[in-house]
Formats: sequence, structure tokens, C-alpha cells
Amino acid sequence: MTKTQAIKLFEEKKVRTVWDDEKEQWYFCVVDVVEVLTESKDPSGYVKTMKKRDPMLAKGWGQIVTPLFVQTPGGRQKMNCATIKGIFRIIQAIPSPKAEPLKQWMAQVASQRIDQMQDPEKSIDQAIVDYKRLGYSDAWINQRIKSIEVRKELTDEWQRTGVHEGLEYASLTDIITREWSGFTTKQYKHFKGLKKENLRDNMTNLEIAFNILAEASTAELSKQRNPKGYKQQTKIAKEGGSVAKAARNQLENKLGRSVISNAKASDYLLPNNEEEEK
Repeated sequence: MTKTQAIKLFEEKKVRTVWDDEKEQWYFCVVDVVEVLTESKDPSGYVKTMKKRDPMLAKGWGQIVTPLFVQTPGGRQKMNCATIKGIFRIIQAIPSPKAEPLKQWMAQVASQRIDQMQDPEKSIDQAIVDYKRLGYSDAWINQRIKSIEVRKELTDEWQRTGVHEGLEYASLTDIITREWSGFTTKQYKHFKGLKKENLRDNMTNLEIAFNILAEASTAELSKQRNPKGYKQQTKIAKEGGSVAKAARNQLENKLGRSVISNAKASDYLLPNNEEEEK
């Protein structure tokens, strides 16, 4: 398996995937997914028929799929691929018994999301349940939930001072992260060997603690100085990150080692998962 391309097994059949390192996104080969869910001997023909049955799918096909190079018996060739969002849209157009459980699951997830939007506390409750199921310790979960609270306070402050959500949020996050850890968010993920996984979900207790300190410091400095817009917030972000950097340096001097770890969740949760399988 290479860094940019992998073969994933789905119900004992192979679904070719491509990893886009720039967008940090997995793409799935459409004909492979269709073949698995329909057991069609001609998945390409099935896709054509499916588009005829669903005019809206056909109309938006160019936005759903992206031609990417995947491995075939005849060598690497371009084939239509889609993100998980696009694959879910395609699944909706497949009238197959094997696709039905996925459709029901998507409906359930949508229903839960609507409930969470109406009552944000349910999102926290669900997060705790999910983290426990994955094998995280109670101490780690408490820190992670606190980090979510601190992050929300920071983004509310950014919104209040005129920072635009999206690229500007990401850029400020990179400034804070780089200042205290020495890595941008993307570099940090690469250091831990992550792709689509959430960086914070793969931080150790100490890493989360310093990240919380950096973001909480940034939020408090912003409230005190009341900057206007992204440009002024970049200075605040650097200062907030430097508070955590100073604390990190002090602890590392005492420990004699770095607190930045290349460990990820799959490393330290593996023993718990193995126990569950026995």
C-alpha cells in the first residue's frame, strides 16, 4: 500500500481508494462501490442506467465524481471516484437490498444530527459515548471535552471580531499550533502518520493540555485587546500560542524530553481493542 493510494476491503471485495494529500480526502472508485452493492457483472453499465433513472444525479454527476488514476489490470488509468459524501449520494440511487442498510443508517445519522442541532448538549453526550466505545480513558475524555469547549469559545471570539469562518479560521489555528508545537496542523498530522483522522483525537493528554492552554490564552487576549478582523488576530494567535510554548519548554526542561509525540490513537488504544475482541 502506497502513501497516496490504497486498497480497502468491503465485504470481502476490493474497493480501490485514492488519498488526496492536499485536500486530505479519501476518494472511492465508483464502479467498485456499485459492484459491491449491486453484485452487477457490468457496474459501468449499471451506473449509466442509474443516471437515467435519476435525472438529478445525472445533472450533478460532474460535481459528484472526480476522474483519478487508480490501478487496473491494464495499469494505472483514470476512473471516476467520489468522496464519502458523493458515494452516499450515489448509494441513494441504488435500489438494492445491500444498499438499504446504508440508506437506513444515513437516515438515522441525519435524524440524530437534527436533534443535536436543536439540543447541543446531546452532541457532547454522544461524543462521550463514542470516545468510550473507542477505548479512550475517562481522564482523556474529560480533557477532550474541555478542549471542545475552549475551541468553541475561541471561534466565537473570532466571529465576534470579524474573522471569517473557513480559511481564516484554519490559518489562525495553524499560527497557534505552530507557535506552541513547532508544527502547522498539517505537519503535525503528518508527524503522527494521520490522514483524515482528527488531530486532537490523536493527541496525548499532555499535547491536549498545551493545545487547550494555547487556545484559551488566545481567546482571553482577544477579549482584552478587542482586535478587528483577521490581520489583527494573527498577532493575538501568535501570542496565545507563545504562552503554551513557554509552559511546554519549562516542562520539557524538567522532563529532559519532548512532550510532542508521534503516537496516535491507534497506538495507545490498540490493547483495549484487542481485549474486546477476545
